[in-house]
Amino acid sequence: MQAATAYSFGNLHRVNSHPLKLVAFGDSLIYGFGDGVGGGWVERLRRQWMLPESAGHVLYNLGVRGDRTYQVAQRLENEFRQRGELRNRVPDAIILSVGLNDSARVQSFTGRSYTDFEHFKTVLDNLLNLSQQLCPVIFVGMVPVDESKMPFQDCLYYSHADQYRYKEATKLACELRGIPYLDIFDKWLARGNIWCSSCLTSDGLHPNAAGYQSLFEDVTSWEPIASISH
Repeated sequence: MQAATAYSFGNLHRVNSHPLKLVAFGDSLIYGFGDGVGGGWVERLRRQWMLPESAGHVLYNLGVRGDRTYQVAQRLENEFRQRGELRNRVPDAIILSVGLNDSARVQSFTGRSYTDFEHFKTVLDNLLNLSQQLCPVIFVGMVPVDESKMPFQDCLYYSHADQYRYKEATKLACELRGIPYLDIFDKWLARGNIWCSSCLTSDGLHPNAAGYQSLFEDVTSWEPIASISH
């Protein structure tokens, strides 16, 4: 039902002759924490779209460090409706990237989940449904952590096994709704653990400048973004 009534990201260019306005919601991966050079992949994309020869799209970074899925869902609609400008009262599209913080375990690798898995799926469904009722949506997945650097902040334990579980649930929920999903987790792991570690800061969780540059390249070569950038 939801997929049948959802806005389509692929139709953006066909129904909009003017530069688009997009909002990016999520956690530190959207915010760009760890990148003192380019400010993260969203900021790099924002700057690219500001160049005279670019498509001229407007991109608002609404990432909040530490946010879990339920927190993004709580603030999404209000912040979305405050980001219209000029001829558009609301943005044309939403970029989502969240879920990593939900996947952590507390106190040990076998401790309780920071966000219970079944609750996560319920909250995620609500977030995706709400987002699609507002405008077209795309989803950029999480990066794999460096397990050897855990715990994060002396209490949160992230693992590839838990990341994979939450990532797959997110990917499936997006597929069921026709939401384009970029599987960064699998893409990065395919490049090898040494490569992945070289793209993360010393905390083993956040990308460094090289990591965000790679993310930027992964996102801009992805069809949904590439299709509106030219």
